[in-house]
Amino acid sequence: MRDVYVLGVGQIPVTKEKDEPLREMAARAVRAALADAGVETADALYTGNMLSGMLSHQQHLGALVADAAGLRGVEAATAEAACGSGGAAMRWGYMAVAGGLHDVVVVCGVEKMTHTDRYETTRALATASDWPNEGAHGHSFVSLNAIIMQEYLRRYRANRSLFAAFALNAHHNAVTNPYALFQKAITIEKYEESPMVQAPIRLYDASPICDGAAAIVLGTAETAAARRDRRPRVRVAASAAATDSVGIADRRDVLAMDGVVASTRKAYAQAGVGPEAIDFFELHDAFTIMAVLALEAAGCAEPGKGLWLGADGEITLEGRIPISTLGGLKARGHPVGATGVYQLVETYLQLTGQAGPNQVADARIGMAQNVGGTGATVITHILERVD
Repeated sequence: MRDVYVLGVGQIPVTKEKDEPLREMAARAVRAALADAGVETADALYTGNMLSGMLSHQQHLGALVADAAGLRGVEAATAEAACGSGGAAMRWGYMAVAGGLHDVVVVCGVEKMTHTDRYETTRALATASDWPNEGAHGHSFVSLNAIIMQEYLRRYRANRSLFAAFALNAHHNAVTNPYALFQKAITIEKYEESPMVQAPIRLYDASPICDGAAAIVLGTAETAAARRDRRPRVRVAASAAATDSVGIADRRDVLAMDGVVASTRKAYAQAGVGPEAIDFFELHDAFTIMAVLALEAAGCAEPGKGLWLGADGEITLEGRIPISTLGGLKARGHPVGATGVYQLVETYLQLTGQAGPNQVADARIGMAQNVGGTGATVITHILERVD
């Protein structure tokens, strides 16, 4: 297995504009990443996407995006793993370079969800659930996460208001991210006054429906060493994936994110580190309850104690384990198939000192975790600054 390095990244602003064609969204992100990497072409392009077939009546995105981005002729394919599709595409790209199949690979994530009505989009998203047992019975990801959050509150006798810290942190960090959908901070009062979407989940506990595209270029150590700028090199220290049951009723425990546990343990072992070595964690905060459970399952807090990381200020940019450093899914936005790539782009920016006002001091090791559904697919990458 060869070492894999990040050569460059690109992203477009997360939006609800509706008008730009999906292929051009993806192509813009790919072209930006290639320019940032200082390369003109690549050997392959892997695109993460979940909903284009249902909402845009457009499958076959690999070739479509390759052509639009000026990469006609390269190997190209689409990775689908629900909300974890971007992370899945990254894992394909990592394996292609690490396994010696290709020297330069582009990974892209793209999703367009705002051009259809909310009912159609919500129903399409629900296909990432166990459809016969969940989606077909009217469950959405809001209702499924409401069940999980309610059980957390019951089992640990937790104060629901403590979840506010996770929303406030994400929105605070998004203010200075020009690519974020919500560039506006919120107060505890605004959080508490927000509508109850489905008890106990309030509006600010959930990520928004939106559109976006991001891309990352991967290459060999030799390609990375040939860069002419003085930017620090960033190595993919770990790439790991694991699964759990799709339906929450089939879980060992509705609060036990066993997919996160398995994925992070594999990643830690591959990178030769533990949770204490992670300088920041770009976790999958599609809902505030998911952020709390991910912190616990990744070994950053004991079960029932993850909620207090927010209350104690440990998740802020200056805290022990910064999360959602550029807004996360909650405030940067969650264009599902693109989310995992946005997380990796942001991880790279942190490790190369390009995060501006959101920079985590002395960041050398960052972890990005992309989750499909309520935890059925979990793909974890650890990136490390090596010079």
